Amino acid sequence: MDIKEIVKRCDHTQLSVTATWEDIRALIDDGIRYGTASVCIPPCYVAEAKRYAGGRLPICTVIGFPNGYNTEAVKVFETAEAVANGADEIDMVINIGDLKAKRYEKLQAEIEAVKAACGGKILKVIIETCLLTEEEKIKMCEIVTAAKADFIKTSTGFSKAGATREDVALFKAHVGKDVKIKAAGGISSVQDAEKFVALGADRLGTSRIVKIVKEEHLL
Repeated sequence: MDIKEIVKRCDHTQLSVTATWEDIRALIDDGIRYGTASVCIPPCYVAEAKRYAGGRLPICTVIGFPNGYNTEAVKVFETAEAVANGADEIDMVINIGDLKAKRYEKLQAEIEAVKAACGGKILKVIIETCLLTEEEKIKMCEIVTAAKADFIKTSTGFSKAGATREDVALFKAHVGKDVKIKAAGGISSVQDAEKFVALGADRLGTSRIVKIVKEEHLL
């Protein structure tokens, strides 16, 4: 696969708690230079990032991150504020405890509420696959589809494991036709990225691909 095709699927990501504005600015510079799908950054930097990017690159941010156990009202507020600050894409974390308790209607209602707060912006739903059973993953494919989110996403990158090929294949088999797939966490090589895309991932959450491209002068 052409390296440009891989890079343009990457949400170039910096979500470290120690990230400074200088780190975010460098991330944006690289995202623009190499043509990534977006930069995914902490909510506190969205407004400044939007001004700096000047429409040259979509700005993505995270909601209920990384644990997902904020109340629905807090997630809705976070989303509305992020959109008002200029976010083009929203990656929200589900309440995993609700999934374990089989509170499926509550989960769907929360996703729908966040989707409404997006105001037409792209919504990706992070389900943290490393903490789930296969049955729970399949159920979340159904819920995300019913809630009309744009993407289902494997991982935050802050739990005990990230994306696996098996999970992306499982998503592909069970999400609705209008739901895309984002693999995130642990994508460490161009070969990894190619395999995730081949299995059906439309987006990749990673910072390593652009780093490799820079170091090896692939673009």
